[in-house]
Amino acid sequence: MTVPHPRIAPLGDGALTITWSDAIDPDIEIAVRRSLSAIRGKFGDQVEVVPGYTTIAVHYQAADWTYPSLRDALTPVLSHPGETAESTIGRLVEIPVRYDGRDLEFVAGQVGLSVGDIVARHTATEYRVALLGFVPGFAYLGPLNPALILPRRSTPRPRVPAGSVAIAGAQTGVYPADTPGGWHLIGRTTAVMFDPDRAPPALLAVGDRVRFVAED
Repeated sequence: MTVPHPRIAPLGDGALTITWSDAIDPDIEIAVRRSLSAIRGKFGDQVEVVPGYTTIAVHYQAADWTYPSLRDALTPVLSHPGETAESTIGRLVEIPVRYDGRDLEFVAGQVGLSVGDIVARHTATEYRVALLGFVPGFAYLGPLNPALILPRRSTPRPRVPAGSVAIAGAQTGVYPADTPGGWHLIGRTTAVMFDPDRAPPALLAVGDRVRFVAED
């Protein structure tokens, strides 16, 4: 698709949003990553940036910026963000998974595939980290193989164990902590997705590439 020029709009008194589109698209995600890298390179710790699938929120201090001054400073950066290894390639992180999730048989029945086919399709894809959210360290990964796409569970579970590997919609992810959740659980990993004593605390960052590796 042709990537539209981003729109800048105020977000309260100390932030603004940069929006490319209302629809999730791989080309838009690349544009977001490129711009995210360019903004960090240009402004450093003068601002705090929070990426989404099709947006970036930029938080700033009133002592340093006004909305018009930051908007004007961002405009040339967004027009020519350039490309960096971070924005175009990203790290490759492999996550070991034991595919024994409590919803695995259910998912297989719903999509008309065998359990082996589910595992093969889930491990064959190289996913991108589009954003972090929900709880610290939870990375939204996509795109999911179209054959595995299912709506979220109609009733969320009150507790999903940390390390649970799950799918919902066109996304997959790993629960970093014991938390409520409505995604379908297909496996589990021993990888620690979030550790507050680690630097950085989150295992994954926006733009990283992820592969799931099946374990016996």
